[in-house]
Amino acid sequence: MDNSSGVGVLDKAVLVLNALEAGPASLAQLVQATGLARPTAHRLAVALEHHRIVSRDSQGRFILGPRLAELSSAAGEDRLLAVATPVLTQLRDMTGESAQLYRRQGDERVCVAAAERTSGLRDTVPVGAALPMTAGSAAQVLLAWEEPERLHRGLRGAKFTAATLASVRRRGWAHSVGEREPGVASVSAPIRGAGGKVIAAISVSGPIERLTRTPGRLFAKPVVAAAEKITEALRRSDGGY
Repeated sequence: MDNSSGVGVLDKAVLVLNALEAGPASLAQLVQATGLARPTAHRLAVALEHHRIVSRDSQGRFILGPRLAELSSAAGEDRLLAVATPVLTQLRDMTGESAQLYRRQGDERVCVAAAERTSGLRDTVPVGAALPMTAGSAAQVLLAWEEPERLHRGLRGAKFTAATLASVRRRGWAHSVGEREPGVASVSAPIRGAGGKVIAAISVSGPIERLTRTPGRLFAKPVVAAAEKITEALRRSDGGY
């Protein structure tokens, strides 16, 4: 077996996963692609399915499972946080406002990193906080570049409209005033990964008294620059996201 690690069962499991990388496969197709005996291929595929590393499609064929996407996301998030943390601090220092980094998780957006104001009233969202995808500038950014069907589904119950998201795509940033929480304004811009896909949003937020009712006029430029800096750093690291 090529690239043998000396741990036979693991090498065979990797053969199964490598075969599924090409797309869905029946048991017969797995046997043909891997060269494994039929009982061995079946036993490994079912065991991998138990751990969600392999799954089945609607036709019962084996496919790569959701656990792989979760592990990939975790690895990507570590890289994202390493790159974004110093940029968040720079953005906070430049604007004098709290800065946050959000990622989408299902119907919520989660604050995965933040840089608080060093003095005075702290307006930041705690790291780990889950906020709705239906309000706020970061939600707009995380939804604006989605596939049309997912975008329209995300607009149900939202405090912004399809026209708002069209404007976000045109400008390249979003702002909101009292949309998620009364008295709070924010500005957000997209961070992009492989293929230009939006993988996160970087934001500054604070009271309307400081950010005004047109916060984009104050902070769109530095927020967009911070997003572009992170995107470029991700592209350079390990060949991109």
